[in-house]
Amino acid sequence: MRRIAISVAASTMTVSLAACGVLNASESSDGASPTKGNDITVGLLLPETENTRYEQFDYPIFKKKVASLTRDQGKVEYANAGADAAKQTRQLQQMIDDKVDVIVLDAVDSQAIADGVQKAKDAGIPVIAYDRLAEGPIDAYISFDNELVGEVQGRSLIEALGDDIDSSDKIVMVNGSPTDPNAKQFKAGALSQLNGKVTIAESFDTKDWKPVNAEANMARAIQSIGKDNIAAVYSANDGMAGGVIKALEAAGVTKLPPVTGQDAELAAVQRIVSGEQYMSVYKSYPQEAENAAEMAVARVQGRDIQFDALTRDKVDSPTHKDIPAQLVPVVALTKENIQETVVADGIHKVSDICTAKFAAACAEIGLK
Repeated sequence: MRRIAISVAASTMTVSLAACGVLNASESSDGASPTKGNDITVGLLLPETENTRYEQFDYPIFKKKVASLTRDQGKVEYANAGADAAKQTRQLQQMIDDKVDVIVLDAVDSQAIADGVQKAKDAGIPVIAYDRLAEGPIDAYISFDNELVGEVQGRSLIEALGDDIDSSDKIVMVNGSPTDPNAKQFKAGALSQLNGKVTIAESFDTKDWKPVNAEANMARAIQSIGKDNIAAVYSANDGMAGGVIKALEAAGVTKLPPVTGQDAELAAVQRIVSGEQYMSVYKSYPQEAENAAEMAVARVQGRDIQFDALTRDKVDSPTHKDIPAQLVPVVALTKENIQETVVADGIHKVSDICTAKFAAACAEIGLK
């Protein structure tokens, strides 16, 4: 759904309310007292570890923010499903059994988890969908504008191909997991930019987002199309981009075609610096994780004014309509803006990016 402008307005409103002292007020919109104090337990369910962002950024940032919002009295009960939907269902049930106060859920399989979400609802535990829109009666959703992510990736490929672009240029699409609703939105956004301008020669939905699966899919595409006939590769995220590049290099490709990514992983940023990967999509994990923590604490403490300010948008899932939501903006990450994005936001240090192997390339683009 196209509501990114609204999410920016919501962010602005949050800041203005905070400046007025409203967001720290204990009153809900009807003047009632909070339903919980600071001694709360927030359940956090993340989907997998193949993408390094969850362990490196989302969890620690979320945990720190909950502690800050509750004067170090609140705690986070955390579990990662390792891309196993059945395991995540068990983890969700355990949190229900443990009677956590609120659950923040990044679903492995958005459809399969719906029954568990209903069980949480029946137990009086609100569920906030994080990063991926789970089905079932969720209370709110926070993520990035996923179609915009795909649009940014697709548009970047078109720009990379330049003025000589031809509709016969062959593109390989390495999409995300078919069980992840975000992957469908990324693909739709990318296709809105690619269709009619290039030829989609091969397209794969990559099981579990695993780089090894992406590498195998790319190897099949190379065998089918020919290593010298691939103009560009749409990869939905950075981990898979790494697999794609491995397959291209294994096939003897010396001049790599433009390859997209997403998540601004350290290895991907280094590949962008060296020219192996054309771009990534930088998503502000601190903003997403911190705002999710604010939403969770506000929801369980009955701070309706704050909760409403954080969820000014609306989205629909296959099972429910008009879900309160916040969509966080994204940025195309290229060689030109590494310093003012991931470095400025403290995601990566220049010293971590510009190791001995990449020192010369960093110097060439002025990254220091």
